[in-house]
Amino acid sequence: MLLKQVIELADILDSPSASGAAVEAYLTSIDPEADVTVYALEGPKGKTDVVKVRVPGIRGKSTGGSAPTIGLLGRLGGLGARPERIGFVSDGDGALCALAIAAKLLDMKRKGDRLDGDVFISTHVCPNAPTRPHTPVPFMDSPVNIAQMNQEEVSDDLDAILSVDTTKGNKIINTRDFSISPTVMQGYILKVSSDLVDLMEITLGKPAHVFPLSQQDITPYGNDLYHLNSILQPSTATKAPVVGVAITAATAVPGCATGASHVTDIEEAARFMLEAAKAFGRGELSFYDEKEFAHLQKLYGDMSHFQGFGRQ
Repeated sequence: MLLKQVIELADILDSPSASGAAVEAYLTSIDPEADVTVYALEGPKGKTDVVKVRVPGIRGKSTGGSAPTIGLLGRLGGLGARPERIGFVSDGDGALCALAIAAKLLDMKRKGDRLDGDVFISTHVCPNAPTRPHTPVPFMDSPVNIAQMNQEEVSDDLDAILSVDTTKGNKIINTRDFSISPTVMQGYILKVSSDLVDLMEITLGKPAHVFPLSQQDITPYGNDLYHLNSILQPSTATKAPVVGVAITAATAVPGCATGASHVTDIEEAARFMLEAAKAFGRGELSFYDEKEFAHLQKLYGDMSHFQGFGRQ
């Protein structure tokens, strides 16, 4: 259970003075030896605090081992839209989810429960992000652009990525809890990971939800194409497989809406991602079929041009 971590971090993040320093103080109070990095990142519309946490595994690369490393990225525009809106906005759920996982992993490590592989968690903390128009409901904007965040969060040492983001501002996902995407890799939208479906059904105790993707959704922001949201933007900056974990609603909810976060939904998504990290480090979870992907590329060629801006 991660309810304790979600509630405690919600109290820290639901504040006009929310900061990376406050998050760092909370995480190091759990584990004084925690590997936490916090710094300000300047963007075209202001600044935000980047928070990175690396939790070493028993056989992780950081200690000379060979177990794979998973990245758990909390995507968002901002935690708040002050002064336009007062309070924690729906868009902040991804950051809250990712940081709750970091807190839980540090607590587990302190107690003696360590995963096999390294786990990298990253997000950013901004209590006063701008908003922008979007159909069917307004989006939260961000003080920094997506390419900046990808540069900070996505690195070659990540063997797979789960990207968690609030995905309520649409009319194509009609369930309240969380939903996963097909695996996206090097410009391809691949089949849904059966291992992740099995884990999701265990976590939820009911059938898994998978949300649809269009080709536009896995191209970079800034190319004048429609995007569901930024949940799959990490896939534009890595060769590793990426799966989106969308915290969803049964109706279209604006990202800038306050009072729209559901602690149980965030906890379920966090618990699922934690279980995925455990299994991935043990080598018991696959994001894609390596042989089939190689055959797919042999038949249809390289699709990595979809990770860039195409013909200018």
